[in-house]
Amino acid sequence: MNEAIRNLLTRRSVRAYKQEQITEEELNQILEVGTYAPTAMGEQSPIMVVVQDPETIQRLSRLNAQVMGVTSDPFYGAPTIVVVFAEKGSGVGIQDASLVMGNLMNAAAALGVASCWIHRAEEEFELPEGIEILKDWGIDADKYVGVAHCILGYAKGEAPKAKPRKQDYIRRV
Repeated sequence: MNEAIRNLLTRRSVRAYKQEQITEEELNQILEVGTYAPTAMGEQSPIMVVVQDPETIQRLSRLNAQVMGVTSDPFYGAPTIVVVFAEKGSGVGIQDASLVMGNLMNAAAALGVASCWIHRAEEEFELPEGIEILKDWGIDADKYVGVAHCILGYAKGEAPKAKPRKQDYIRRV
């Protein structure tokens, strides 16, 4: 089986992370693959923000948990967060940013780095504190909308097994 296909078939979302930080080389490769995600008309409208500072991660975690109505860590202790934003004026910005997320997670899997898509970025960065964070990062809250967080790190334990595929997943007409 082709190695790329094998990676796509075996990648899983991981929800328990070691505290050990991923290497700079791994991070740079993952980010580069993110920049090669397909985008409408090749516009490359999404942007990514890498967060590895534990204090900032904790702040984002608290905001994300607040949106969800819980007090647990929605980032599962991952030491790296890549927040992906879409350009608000783009008719397909959410789709473009989603493709970036897919590339990030698949690149991570190819390198042996665990990942998971964490939602609620839109609501998180609509909160007053979220808008303040965007301002600190030099991102115009009127121009960009949060799409998702790609959490990255080394899995604590084994990744979950794939669930069986549903019977009517594919329909040919």
